[in-house]
Amino acid sequence: MKILLINGSPRKTWNTSTLLKKASEGALSQNADTEIINLYDLNFKGCTSCFSCKLKDGDSYGKCGYKDELSPILDKVENIDAMILGSPIYLGTVTGEMRSFLERLIFPYLMYDEFGSSLFPGKIHVGFIYTMGADETTMKLLGIDSHINLNKMLLSRIFGSSESLVSTDTYQFDDYTKYVSSRFNEADKAKIRKEVFPLDCRKAFNMGVKFAK
Repeated sequence: MKILLINGSPRKTWNTSTLLKKASEGALSQNADTEIINLYDLNFKGCTSCFSCKLKDGDSYGKCGYKDELSPILDKVENIDAMILGSPIYLGTVTGEMRSFLERLIFPYLMYDEFGSSLFPGKIHVGFIYTMGADETTMKLLGIDSHINLNKMLLSRIFGSSESLVSTDTYQFDDYTKYVSSRFNEADKAKIRKEVFPLDCRKAFNMGVKFAK
């Protein structure tokens, strides 16, 4: 069992990374092979709209034809059993790097037919872990849940199945007194960090276990 984990956060030791590592630990506990890729370590672009993936009888039909440091990662996707993505929410959506990755990941497999069929060779499980400083009420007020549901629909259509884990009201700073952040209550944030985030870590671990099975 091979599981690829994609970190779309620029922070390698913070919320998103922590949850992805927990998911990896869960998968490893079931003897799966795991690999974590940090997108911010790679030099790549989003979709350039070259349409080589849609060209009839083209060499890149059904695959992204643009070559950069993301290309080897996209090649890996066709040789895994499951994939878990992770991204913080910035300005209501996933990070720019994760968005660029999703464009390059999804679009080549999406057929321009009346059904929006998939060219992906097989079925894999896809999980998506989201983290955000906003609480659940604000998430829904800003429509972030709609963004999450759209990603779930697209990933399910292309790869067969998808599920989401959403960690809200996450800790953003080691010391809130050092930053201009009066909209947040430091004591409340600390309480959630202590009591709720460990539960999210357990959920991520269980996702890894589930996907490895």
